[in-house]
Amino acid sequence: MFRTITVEREFGCGAAEIARQLASRLGWKLWDTTLTQEIAKLAGVDPKAVARCDEHVDSTFHRLGKVFWRGSYERSLPVRGIEAFDTDRMVTLIEDVIKNAAAVGNCVIVGRGAPYFLREHGDAFHVFLYAPRAEKLRRIIAGGHSEAEAEELLNTVDRDRIAFVKHYFKADWPTRALYHMMINTAIGDEQVISLITDTIHMLEGVPK
Repeated sequence: MFRTITVEREFGCGAAEIARQLASRLGWKLWDTTLTQEIAKLAGVDPKAVARCDEHVDSTFHRLGKVFWRGSYERSLPVRGIEAFDTDRMVTLIEDVIKNAAAVGNCVIVGRGAPYFLREHGDAFHVFLYAPRAEKLRRIIAGGHSEAEAEELLNTVDRDRIAFVKHYFKADWPTRALYHMMINTAIGDEQVISLITDTIHMLEGVPK
């Protein structure tokens, strides 16, 4: 019985809205922006700090600075009870949140390395969503961005995700062997949702 669905995605393919509709149809909890909020609460930082680290590897300058800081006498100074927040800290916290969410079950988790953290969980169903560039541009522009902004986002966001997965999971992105399904969202949101739910029902032997 599948109790968790992870939705990994190419930027701009409409995965956030598809995951929202999927969770609503199943009556399950959606972990997307709520993941950012939960991490911020646990870390005691502003959600914007988490968003800046989200699926993004810290810059070389920041990482070198952090190593210097840890190696200096100042590391013994009090930090008011809160660890410095960066991507390393975020990944540690998000692994705990994702695994706790999966333990409770009945949830849809969007991105944030979920299929990697839950790769050994037999009750997790993993989906990767993608789309042609023209379709992604259409969706991003429809979401309120200019064409130039959409082009820039398409050229950078997934590049950051590739680096994130390579750094933290030592894997290529997407890692195709992780997923039960890879779906082109150009077929339409409703068709994507139906494919996911129908496939889960088929695997579980449950009549539609």
